[in-house]
Amino acid sequence: MNAPDRHELILLGDGEKKVTMTIETRVPNAAVFTFNKEDHTLGELLRSRLHKDKRVTFSGYKVEHPLIPKFDLRVQTDGEITPKDAVLKACRDIVQDLAILSQEFTKEWELKKIARNDADA
Repeated sequence: MNAPDRHELILLGDGEKKVTMTIETRVPNAAVFTFNKEDHTLGELLRSRLHKDKRVTFSGYKVEHPLIPKFDLRVQTDGEITPKDAVLKACRDIVQDLAILSQEFTKEWELKKIARNDADA
């Protein structure tokens, strides 16, 4: 089979970076971020979060090949914020949303356990 080993899809090799940034020279206030060992899950999360920022004029991502765990995220801003700062803010917002989701899930899970114990009694 021509698919890479599973560990190669998530573990960074020697000298590999998780994220690299390249300034886009053809468009003002734009950059391309290459995320290594990531896929559509993070790409879509970042793209959709960046679209919520009014200072971001464009964000989109592409996966070069489905067997290669890497995607390019292109971000353009209005100049009030840099593309790097916009991506960092989006990452912080996603982490905060996931923390809230975890708290709410745990709360609902505990309430379900309490309700199940009350029904058994």
